Amino acid sequence: MQFFRLWMGVCLLAGSVAFAGDSSPPTPRDLELEKAKAAISRKDWPAAQAVLEAYTVANPRSADGFNLLGYSLRNQKKYDESLVSYKQALTLDPKHKGAHEYIGIAYIQMGQLDKAKEHLASLDKICVFSCEEYRDLKKAIAQAQ
Repeated sequence: MQFFRLWMGVCLLAGSVAFAGDSSPPTPRDLELEKAKAAISRKDWPAAQAVLEAYTVANPRSADGFNLLGYSLRNQKKYDESLVSYKQALTLDPKHKGAHEYIGIAYIQMGQLDKAKEHLASLDKICVFSCEEYRDLKKAIAQAQ
């Protein structure tokens, strides 16, 4: 019983140390992404694009950065450029649910439902028990048909 109490104490201490570590200040990288997300929430697509272009140059391994850049470009109807960004996000992270959803939406907007369905199939494999990205893309495809 005493061993159990000691073990629980160690676990609680480890958990509190791990939790305390979560309150670290945001990095410049985090701040840039937040700046881009703020521009996106205002639907200021050119501002978001500018921040994200600089961000992806400085962080070339950020699938999230490339995904958001693609989103900003797509919302400016710069479809070919958005596809390049989404494909880069998927090269960096082939299971990036957001990139699969958003590239699927871009393909729908470009009238290429077959390619959108390919990304829906990818999401079906990635999302073991459905996910929001799968449901949203499936709904968009159904509406486009």
